[in-house]
Amino acid sequence: MTRAAAALAVAAAVGQLAAAQTSKPLVYVLSTGGTISGRGDSSTNLTDYRSGSLLGEQLVAGVPEIKTVADVRVEQVANVSSTDIAPSHWLTLAKRIDRIFTDDRQAAGVVITHGTNTLEETAYFLNLTVRHDRPVVLVGSMRPSTAISADGPINLLNGIRTAIAPDARGKGVLVVLNDEINAARDVTKTNTLRVETFRAPELGLLGYVDGDRVTFYRASTRRHTTRSEFDVTGRTELPPVAIVYSYAGAGTAPLDAAVASGAAGIVIAGTGNGLVSSEEQTVLRRIAAMDRARRPVVVRSARVGNGRVTPRAAYDEMDAIAADNLNPQKARVLLMLALTKTRDTKEIARMFSEY
Repeated sequence: MTRAAAALAVAAAVGQLAAAQTSKPLVYVLSTGGTISGRGDSSTNLTDYRSGSLLGEQLVAGVPEIKTVADVRVEQVANVSSTDIAPSHWLTLAKRIDRIFTDDRQAAGVVITHGTNTLEETAYFLNLTVRHDRPVVLVGSMRPSTAISADGPINLLNGIRTAIAPDARGKGVLVVLNDEINAARDVTKTNTLRVETFRAPELGLLGYVDGDRVTFYRASTRRHTTRSEFDVTGRTELPPVAIVYSYAGAGTAPLDAAVASGAAGIVIAGTGNGLVSSEEQTVLRRIAAMDRARRPVVVRSARVGNGRVTPRAAYDEMDAIAADNLNPQKARVLLMLALTKTRDTKEIARMFSEY
């Protein structure tokens, strides 16, 4: 090798080393709208604003600090209030995330910007359907982008920092707001307006996102992502499942309406330990007597917000499945996916004990 050729080789090696040292992890940001992309008519208007006023590219551009930690590719999946998020959006997100992780080995993780009202449902659906162990993180905000103290920018930055954190891998789908990391299965929105709204009531958060690092203290033990049996690859829709709220003097009309609607499943937001009145039980017995192929599968959840719903002999005889500690909206997500595989209530009960 000539001296000139050797010098070129050394220069190339130095260039490759410099590139390796300056390269940053790649994160995909999938934007769906919500308050984080909302705009109000003044900096002090925190509650009356237009969701979906900004695009994902604008959200990322508004946080220049992101460039110091990751390279970002933004895709606009939707631009709606989370009150308008539907199962079709869930399917689109799950399929796109799987495609990203399959096709792009360089992708460190995916961050989804989402409205907070139904964020927990989207997160839990993805927790059960994304088939990879790389981090998927949902972020949102309680205040619009125009607010004097908007929380969206820091939540987005912290979500990206979590998505590239080595310890986030294999933890399932995560929710990051207010500097806190929560598991998709456990977390729920607990306050209408406060920035600390997302809580896992009795089980607690997984960790923190602080200025120095991302720290985890625990992980969910329930099946998710790579250990999940659910596959929505070829699906364009999900079985319809209704939620029926039980209350004093509810009578039979709400349950009767759910049956008449043709729902494939019904989740009861029961009182106490997933219980309903004697009148409502007459409807459950009627459902249990229907032909198995066309009757809705019934799951008992609870409206109280904490604790397990446990099996009880009287309800077991009515083939009403206990939801464990899933709240009604999470129980609905799992039941929809369970019904894509089976109508066998023993099998579905097994799923509720594992996920």
